[in-house]
Amino acid sequence: MSERKPAAVVLGGSLAGLLAARALASTGARVTLVERDTLPAGPEPRKGLPQARHVHQLWSGGARALEQLLPGATARLRAAGANRMAMTTEMVALSPHGWYRRWAESAFMLSASRDLLDSVVRRLVLADGAIELVERAEAVGLAGTAAAVTGARVRTHEGAVRTLTADLVVDATGRGSRTPHWLAELGLPAPERREVDSGLVYASRLFRAPERARSGFPVVNIAPDPRGTGTGSGGVLVPVEDGKWMVTLIGGRNDEVPSTETDFIRYATERLRHPLIGRLLAGAEPLTQVSVTRTTANRRHFYEKTPAWPENFAVLGDALCALNPLYGHGMAVSAQSALALRDVTGRYGLGSPGLSRHVQRAVGRTVRAAWDLAIGSDVFYPGATETGPTLRDRVLSAYVARLLRTATGNGRIARRVTDVTSLERGAEVLVAPSVLLAAVVGPLRPPLGAPPLTAEEMQAAGIL
Repeated sequence: MSERKPAAVVLGGSLAGLLAARALASTGARVTLVERDTLPAGPEPRKGLPQARHVHQLWSGGARALEQLLPGATARLRAAGANRMAMTTEMVALSPHGWYRRWAESAFMLSASRDLLDSVVRRLVLADGAIELVERAEAVGLAGTAAAVTGARVRTHEGAVRTLTADLVVDATGRGSRTPHWLAELGLPAPERREVDSGLVYASRLFRAPERARSGFPVVNIAPDPRGTGTGSGGVLVPVEDGKWMVTLIGGRNDEVPSTETDFIRYATERLRHPLIGRLLAGAEPLTQVSVTRTTANRRHFYEKTPAWPENFAVLGDALCALNPLYGHGMAVSAQSALALRDVTGRYGLGSPGLSRHVQRAVGRTVRAAWDLAIGSDVFYPGATETGPTLRDRVLSAYVARLLRTATGNGRIARRVTDVTSLERGAEVLVAPSVLLAAVVGPLRPPLGAPPLTAEEMQAAGIL
């Protein structure tokens, strides 16, 4: 008789769930992946992912984790049309402290529509025969006790509720996760939770770039400045597949972000801290209507600190730590968390005592840097929290602001900041003695007076 293979259930078929399923299957488990929607066959929109209409990028720290989980995934994404953008060589960015120079590459991002990214990953993951996809089924609770979870209860599209038994259940259902409610049903205490809601609103639209700017054009980012000018207005233009630009414009809690075609370019030209994106869009062809979202709060559940945690249960992705999309860390964190899940599960084995604790602590470490980066800025928007910034928030923000100012005129510090922003390295590199000294000294070169576009790029975009 053959030995029974351990079984896992992953709730949620978006990127975090797909990668979690892959991580567990690679350890020898049979995995059932439960998804509420019907997943599309190709790079198409789906109901449960409205945020796909906005800018997405996969930072290199996440891309490297993805490659470890799915060897060849980067090449597949590039072949499908994703762009590899060298940072900061292929980025024109206005920070709250001035224009960044385009330093030599220290990290990169993969830029594409979210639909394309998901479709490539989905195809690779579901090709694994150890993974079974159950679509049009919604998780409604956990089976088991406060001591140990034994499976997940799911409702099929026909209305029947059945229990999927498992040696490990993973919640990757995103911002709408019901884990706090499910834990309460098991008699467990509520976890520590923090929310920082900047109130930022996003409006996005897809354009076809001018013909000469359809390849080799840089990312353009006009960042909001909550502490300086006090504005939440900003925007980002990212080249995606097929010679298109995905553009997301940002507004503060009380701003009227553009919801119509006629207002979109006007907002980009008149409301941002620099009109560059508006000028670029004047020569581009709009391809879609404007999509607006207000779901941008940072929300972190500190499950790893909970005094009582059931065996055989773990939470990752946005269900654990949902981040403001402005910083582009969600997909990278999901990939790194799935890699941590694979490594910890491979070390201890499914069903081993204490595994879920080990997993939750490891996954908690993967979100730490992205969480600190996000709230370090967002906590200063009016109304972001009930009590305002903590002392730690103020100290951290003041130091990061000093580093960002230094990075405008010091290439070594710019590369260190990019290392952390891209999730290639942990935030500890920013407190090395040489970095602390550089922050005290400040920029080594004078500020730039204009966006660092080349003459060729301006000609290609029709603004010269």
